[in-house]
Amino acid sequence: MPTLLLLRHGRTTANSSGLLAGRAPGVGLDEYGAAQAAALPGRLTGIPLALVVHSPLQRCVETLAPLLARRGDLPTHADERITECEYGEWTGRALGELAGEPLMATVRSHPSAAVFPGGESLRGMQARVVEAVRDWDARVAAEHGQEAIWLMCTHGDNIKAIVADALGLHLDLFQRIAPHPASVTAIRYGAPPTAPLLLRFGDTGDLAEFVPRTEAAARDAAEATRAPVGGGA
Repeated sequence: MPTLLLLRHGRTTANSSGLLAGRAPGVGLDEYGAAQAAALPGRLTGIPLALVVHSPLQRCVETLAPLLARRGDLPTHADERITECEYGEWTGRALGELAGEPLMATVRSHPSAAVFPGGESLRGMQARVVEAVRDWDARVAAEHGQEAIWLMCTHGDNIKAIVADALGLHLDLFQRIAPHPASVTAIRYGAPPTAPLLLRFGDTGDLAEFVPRTEAAARDAAEATRAPVGGGA
């Protein structure tokens, strides 16, 4: 079966401000996220992508812009099914403030029961994004062959849900998965009864967060990075 390269969008102005962006309009990449996007074509050099699928939100479009400028003939499709979770009344609020909401305890420990006020459930989000991934993977196999490689650019919680499904993990365990902005996760789905293979997770090519007492270490240890909604910064 084809190989999926699952890309999280670059860091956004909401990520760096500690806000839950959700589906709010006008949330683009910050300066660091723009640099991550600019580095993406080089990271993917030599990889023959069959097509690109992306969330229609601005931050995913901006993340892909340098790659698509380099590869102008690459078929590209926006899919509403892989847009951000609908966080409803939580959208745009500070993550520090949301930490005090009673619902947050459910989001942290029992996310399969979490329903955002005025929004959707995490269970519903997982169902739609997994359906989209598997539909596109089957389409790529039919149109481009079993050895094809394709790219999907989406959001942090979506990627956590997709990886949990691929590993056979209950949604209640998906908070143990933390994909960084602009990271690439590789999954190969097999025809049933073959189980999916997680080939690579969260690859950014950047290990600076593990060097103590550096700006990168402080950035990636920030409270916003450990937030249980929105994927972190």
